[in-house]
Amino acid sequence: MTLTTPEWLRKRDGQVQPATVDNAWLVLLAGEPQYRLVPAPARGKYSVQVTQTNNGKRLDKGNTYPTLEDALKGGLEELRQALGW
Repeated sequence: MTLTTPEWLRKRDGQVQPATVDNAWLVLLAGEPQYRLVPAPARGKYSVQVTQTNNGKRLDKGNTYPTLEDALKGGLEELRQALGW
């Protein structure tokens, strides 16, 4: 699956790329991994865990999404809101 970097993140020298393990995706800022998105099945849909990599703090809101791709896009939106961007 391909996940494109949203414009709001690109404007801040950020990018999204697949992690090497666990079906996870990393959000990099200035080339450094800052956040990790991990989609997971949830009640017949999907949820996504959004975790800050340096301290393990969860930023997701526990929302569910109809598809895996929607969960990842939703996780990025939850991250954007948590950062106030």
